[in-house]
Amino acid sequence: MTEEHPARVAAKGSMRAAENKNKEEWLALYADDAVVEDPVGPGPFDPEGKGQRGKEAISAFWDNAIAPNTVKFDIRDSFACANEVANVGTILLTFPNGSTARCEGVFIYKVNSEGKITSLRAFWEVDRLMKTVKMP
Repeated sequence: MTEEHPARVAAKGSMRAAENKNKEEWLALYADDAVVEDPVGPGPFDPEGKGQRGKEAISAFWDNAIAPNTVKFDIRDSFACANEVANVGTILLTFPNGSTARCEGVFIYKVNSEGKITSLRAFWEVDRLMKTVKMP
């Protein structure tokens, strides 16, 4: 097969848009009823652990979690099955104050038949990320 897997294509697009700070491009990749769980379960941007549901909530997640920071993805491995892809890697973060951190995790994207992301589930641990913070 010479064609790249649709979920992998969508995941790469999502990561590229985040790295380029292109909110419109990023949001356009998501289905209207998509859910973003980043991280899965309760976390800094989702204390109840229910996920960001729908474009309005996903847009707010961008504004709070992605927009203030610089992000760079380093994906070491990727496994595509059915309509999903699981990427294993690191998100390198630079915060507005110049501090940095490394977010090690597994990032799972699920797409619908149109190739739109219906689910992003990011498995990472806040405590592990906090141990990597370096101040400027």
